[in-house]
Amino acid sequence: MPLRKIKPANEEFYHLVKRGVEEREIFLDDEDRFRFVNSLLVFNDQAAAPWQLRAFWKQQTPDTLIRSDYRPKVPLIEIHALSLMPNHFHLLVRQLLDNGTALFMQKLGGYSWYFNKKYKRNGTLFQDRYKIVHIKTEDQLKNTFIYIHTNPLSLIEPGWKEWKVENPEKATKFLEQDYLWSSYRDYLGIDNFSSLVVRNFFLELFGKNEEIKKAISANILFKASITRPGGVVEQGWLE
Repeated sequence: MPLRKIKPANEEFYHLVKRGVEEREIFLDDEDRFRFVNSLLVFNDQAAAPWQLRAFWKQQTPDTLIRSDYRPKVPLIEIHALSLMPNHFHLLVRQLLDNGTALFMQKLGGYSWYFNKKYKRNGTLFQDRYKIVHIKTEDQLKNTFIYIHTNPLSLIEPGWKEWKVENPEKATKFLEQDYLWSSYRDYLGIDNFSSLVVRNFFLELFGKNEEIKKAISANILFKASITRPGGVVEQGWLE
């Protein structure tokens, strides 16, 4: 396997995307999604993860760990934004330790053990490689933050990838009230995954909750007002 062109540096931001092998779905129900979000918390540690101890997981109902005071001993990265899609996930992270991003993504593969056991399957769950984009400018950072949090709109707006939003009111409600599996609600001041997501940086960058809400709404309204034949690639790829 060829070496990556990007070697993440400490204190730098990166957009990570990883997909299921052969585009298969990696989250089939809410228990899977909670387990994965819990895994984002548990595997983000230079120390050995307790995930191998069945007693650790058994004492947790699907949603309690992420809502507890559990914290990694030595975090590898900071998670600033996330969104889960049926067959892939997005993360916006800042690396804290040398090789922290690679080690974190390697450990996160432990979710496959849970998934395969639950659904009585064998083999690889994720594609071998994950996509990584180095965020180099403030504008790129803001655009990536917005992109990750609006990505779930593709579940209800078929033309979203082609810059089409047919019902902006429905799209806004979906992100703010209906879709639980992103960090957007945390940035609106709703306690969703607050023990996992580091929010201060982007709250300061945008200017608090209301400004983030305005930025997301503006993106939705912009896509509702235009049609661009063929679509536009955002941040170097089209999801």
